[in-house]
Amino acid sequence: MPLPLDLAGHPEDRVLRQLVAALLFEGLTSFTLRGEDRVAFTLEDSDYRCRASFSAFGRVRIRPGSIEMKGDDGRWIAATLASVVRGLPGTGITRGKLLREMEQTIALCRWNSDNIPHRDRRAMSFADLDAALDEGHPYHPCFKARYGFTTKDNQSFGPESMQPFQLVWVLHARAEISQELPDEERDFWRRELGEDVWDEIESRRQAKGLAWADFALVPMHPWQWQHLMSGPADEFVAAGGLHALGAFGDRYLASQSLRTLHNLDRPSAATIKLPLDVVNTSSRRILDPHSVCTAPVLSRWIAGMVEADTAFTDRYPLAILQEYAGVLGQHEGKLSGQIGAIWRESATAGLNPGEKVIPLNALMMLEEDGKPFIDLWVQRFGLMPWLNRLLEIAILPVWHLLVHHGLAVEAHGQNMLLVHRDGWPERLVLRDFHESIEFSPAFLRDPDAAPDFLSLNPLYRDAKPDQYYWTDNLDFLRELVVDTLFIYNLSEVAHLFEEIYRLPETVFWEQVDHLLHGYAHEHGAGRRMAALGYDQPTILTESLLTRKLLARDPEYHHRIPNILANVTPQRRTMP
Repeated sequence: MPLPLDLAGHPEDRVLRQLVAALLFEGLTSFTLRGEDRVAFTLEDSDYRCRASFSAFGRVRIRPGSIEMKGDDGRWIAATLASVVRGLPGTGITRGKLLREMEQTIALCRWNSDNIPHRDRRAMSFADLDAALDEGHPYHPCFKARYGFTTKDNQSFGPESMQPFQLVWVLHARAEISQELPDEERDFWRRELGEDVWDEIESRRQAKGLAWADFALVPMHPWQWQHLMSGPADEFVAAGGLHALGAFGDRYLASQSLRTLHNLDRPSAATIKLPLDVVNTSSRRILDPHSVCTAPVLSRWIAGMVEADTAFTDRYPLAILQEYAGVLGQHEGKLSGQIGAIWRESATAGLNPGEKVIPLNALMMLEEDGKPFIDLWVQRFGLMPWLNRLLEIAILPVWHLLVHHGLAVEAHGQNMLLVHRDGWPERLVLRDFHESIEFSPAFLRDPDAAPDFLSLNPLYRDAKPDQYYWTDNLDFLRELVVDTLFIYNLSEVAHLFEEIYRLPETVFWEQVDHLLHGYAHEHGAGRRMAALGYDQPTILTESLLTRKLLARDPEYHHRIPNILANVTPQRRTMP
């Protein structure tokens, strides 16, 4: 199923368009405008052209099938991925890696198109929908690379295939295990697994003659287990540090994030996040070691923040899916971050009768009938009433966390869930905090409630600001929220509304501006909002493609126009 500009069955066009859009957006090449929508640019000695429009925050929208290059004979021909990549900055190694990941993205998209039957996603359960949202990242050109997976692996473990699988249970040398569990270890496992599965684990442990005093239990993704057994963990296994008990217990289904798994047999039980040594979009999908046992502490802090503020019940309805347990195999080198698990509360466990929950990025998608996922809801409630309600529910809880409490969360379309009743937005749910929150101690509303990070992990003791969760630069808080919530998330919803419902993007962002303006007046928050620099004429945003190509620093940034900077005299006097 496509995004609004996609050509069904032509993933190579989408990959090429997103590559060129990213290089123009990130300033990796200069370009000129020729006419209303003609863009010309040069890479090395080759001239290119395409038809494109420029939307909020300078995002580039390239029309399907329009990217061309000038051939040696002076005639314009269809551009290819390989020709564009040859002209990009970086090294031969990084350009080659980028090209391979994009080719893998195309291959997996083609496999899905050829093998996955058409399905009515609007009628799906939450777990099935979270798997069936197969469009991937709407900006990144490697949106389905899964580099490390074969086509067969994708068939077995890719979310779109919806193939259930069981986890591999292993006993790991206890001396190299860290755990953060909500109660005593064996009580935790009995509650999580049920008595029958726990008894099976006990039986198999005893058959191997291994003692709990020496070993701890860790679940592993079956692909990861086979991958580690083929080399990375061979020395650890030979030394007796890892013993497989087998694959059994509840069946799981991969979510759209690939490494987070939903429990199919008990939907109200936890989802489990497991490391996968696979590269997708910008990142290797293992677990950042420092974050695994910090995750429950962060979740308790954020949940306490939300529970103590009645605004999150009365005005900005918000629920938090806590990551309440973490287990980590402590290793250096090739096994670092490769063995471990994080348990997160189920998205469906807290629903009231008549409520349903969906990932927010479903709102930017088209379905097999050519209409948006949300079309029935828009027709039922009216375009502007429904959109205004959506913006209130999606924006204000995240904004209140940032402005009032001083906590920035990574609010992209996968991390935000929308609870609705027959399509009418009811409240927001946020998930996935262990690698994606930031705060400034001086900007926190209640700094005394923050976790004592120095006691949690030795790595935190000598850390620099911006290395982990805390910063002394408020621009970084604004950047995290504006990047994820606006630039790469709601901008896609705005684009869909313009393409399908002919609602000008300017009207969409005027509504957003009205919400933020109203929030400032209601809370007297103008000064704190100004300190975040949210309405500066230009702002920095993360350069995702540049990071892939240069690969020297953890992050790269570029400056973009800020649509939230259209300040009126009324807004200049915000309290």
